[in-house]
Amino acid sequence: MEPIRVSQLVYLLRDMLEGSELLSDLWVSGEAADSVRSRPGHRYFSLRDGEGMLRAVLFRDDMPEAEVPNGERVLAHGRVSVYPRRGELQFVCDFIRPEGVGIEAARLEQLRERLEREGLFEPSRKRPLPAYPRRIGVVTSTSGAAIRDVRDVLARRWPLAELVVAPALVQGEQAPASIVAALRALAADETLDLALVVRGGGAAGDLAAFNDEGVVRAVFGFPAPVVTGIGHETDTTLADFAADVRAPTPSAAAERAAPDAAEVADRLAAMQRTMALRARGRIREGAALLRNLSAELRHAAPSPARAAERAAAAGERVRNALAARLVAERAALDHVAVRVATLDPATTLARGYAVVERIDRGRRVVRRVGDAGSGARLAVSVSDGAFWAEVS
Repeated sequence: MEPIRVSQLVYLLRDMLEGSELLSDLWVSGEAADSVRSRPGHRYFSLRDGEGMLRAVLFRDDMPEAEVPNGERVLAHGRVSVYPRRGELQFVCDFIRPEGVGIEAARLEQLRERLEREGLFEPSRKRPLPAYPRRIGVVTSTSGAAIRDVRDVLARRWPLAELVVAPALVQGEQAPASIVAALRALAADETLDLALVVRGGGAAGDLAAFNDEGVVRAVFGFPAPVVTGIGHETDTTLADFAADVRAPTPSAAAERAAPDAAEVADRLAAMQRTMALRARGRIREGAALLRNLSAELRHAAPSPARAAERAAAAGERVRNALAARLVAERAALDHVAVRVATLDPATTLARGYAVVERIDRGRRVVRRVGDAGSGARLAVSVSDGAFWAEVS
């Protein structure tokens, strides 16, 4: 067998170490020592315990602001490699924190910093929510309280919106993949105006699925704006950072996603009143102008006949202008009236629809056949009143 050069052996050892799945993704705890910063900003130090020592390096681009304190125990993440020029084993570190933080918290912080550097949490890329959404997607468990809260809030505030539910597991080892699959299913629906990702409260460990990198990237890459409402008000996950809007609870997420129909109707009515007042004001101004012009014509006319002729001509021009302006104002008012009528529930009822409520369940609206079982007492509201019914 022919001998190999030293450099060949060193690079062979480096390739073997860096090719190891175990040695390329390690968390190491130990005492930091001999810490120095090079002129370019890289940190060189040692990791020690009572029986061993390992040289380590933390490059500037991985953690530009990090410090490596001498004499303190740290928790570091990185890979084992060989520095070819000296043939030394070294630990190439990409993340470091004081050891007391805990490995799970350190892992989460490492992921957060990496995703933040990639721009996934950048405030400037967050999108505004649509003012009047027509179709709203929801990713959540269909058996939890969160979906009921979302349905109740949207039924009260914005019943015009259609809810598209993508069921997902929100807790456990299978939850991240389930949430990602649900988001992908909703992303295929090009008619969606926005999506909600919601889950009820729980312990910190119960929300771990929403700190998964795949879930965070799926939220970031969703084609429509995303509102998250995960856990309680004090809970914050990485998915919240990636969302366009973060709400403290599922109910609050639904409120952020849709306007209040009553407030919208009030604004439209106010607009209609304002436009009517402006139209009447312009008509009064035109009438006053006509009177002034008539008076001027009477004084300036060389003869009564000539004055009458000029006044008639001026009056005709003014009347024509006022008529054209009145037609335009009436058209604008009709347009507003149509918009207001489309939001009026009475208009929907007049087209032959009805609102069916269960009076034995606190007047809850019946949306599916399953909501009105045998024996259910119903109140049916139509355009000119209401009548009672019972399911047999």
